[in-house]
Amino acid sequence: MGLTSKKVLILAVLIAVALFVLTIWLWPRLSKANWRTILGRIGLMLATQLSIFASIGLAANNAFGFYASWADLFGQEQQPGVVTNYETGPNGTKLKMLGTERVSVPGGHNPKVGGRIDRVLISGQHSKLASPAFVYLPPQYFQAKNTKRKFPASVVLTGYPGTAQALYKKLHFPQTQHKLVGQKKMQPTILVMLRPTVAPPRDTECVDVPNGPQAETFFVTDLRKNIASHYRVGTDAKNWGIIGDSTGGYCALKMTMRHPKAFSTAVALSGSYKAPLDATTGDLFGGSAKLERENDLMWRQKNLPAPPVNLLVTTSEQGESNYKQTLKFIRQTKSPSRISSIILDSGGHNFNTWRREIPAALEWMGGHLRA
Repeated sequence: MGLTSKKVLILAVLIAVALFVLTIWLWPRLSKANWRTILGRIGLMLATQLSIFASIGLAANNAFGFYASWADLFGQEQQPGVVTNYETGPNGTKLKMLGTERVSVPGGHNPKVGGRIDRVLISGQHSKLASPAFVYLPPQYFQAKNTKRKFPASVVLTGYPGTAQALYKKLHFPQTQHKLVGQKKMQPTILVMLRPTVAPPRDTECVDVPNGPQAETFFVTDLRKNIASHYRVGTDAKNWGIIGDSTGGYCALKMTMRHPKAFSTAVALSGSYKAPLDATTGDLFGGSAKLERENDLMWRQKNLPAPPVNLLVTTSEQGESNYKQTLKFIRQTKSPSRISSIILDSGGHNFNTWRREIPAALEWMGGHLRA
């Protein structure tokens, strides 16, 4: 049974309840003051507490999508696409179809009504990386009147570690867009949903690591080429945006600011403005102070010319650690960059807060991308 299986969660809860009842029942019998009864009490308490913690952890993981599998949890990632083997086509890149999924909206069984989610493997000649992704195609993509129409596209990124499935199962990006398009509040847009961690379990922060994973090249060059060669998507910056939460939000801002000829629009939901350096990232910059500065978004704003891009940042006055930094980022943004924000009275670094921000963020993004 998988880590996110409801059966696993139910089993863990049942074990915790059983151990709690067993502890209450056996406690009087273990009241004698000898080493056997003392060890028995310690064992019962330890087993009960561990089972309770496991139940809480499984429930939290199911709610927030931190880890997708046992291998993911224990740092032994086994999802397709984590290896560096890749397929190439005549243009140097190739997208491999792995299957399709229906969208959980009314009429979702019919792509012309609900759209479709393609499970794909994106491989890159330039980055030498490969990653699984979920591509949401809106209903309009399948309608006869649009057979020659090109659509705008947006990369949608999770935080770290995150699971790509959470983007449509928990954060409901396709479902939210489907509703907004139906209300004529945004244009149909192809969503390319995946993790920013394209070399798991390492947190690359979408950086081209010296002598390491070329994560930025994967997103800026390989992903866009793969998607545009397989789907009806434009290749200009005006056709492409990025939206992400947490680490994905930092990646969205950073790659748009650094590569305005690739992406024109970025949304950062609770994003940071500088890559951390810790045990999960390792040395991202190979000791290069120059490369580290260039990936510091506050430094870029103060010291480099502003790119002609559209940026949206979100935070909360209470509950978000990035509130003051976000206000500073807004103040420092110079023309021709354009900045917008969503600032909640209270919120947190969690799915519930991001679900409150996503409808307005998608509507804003849809207003800036061009087909």
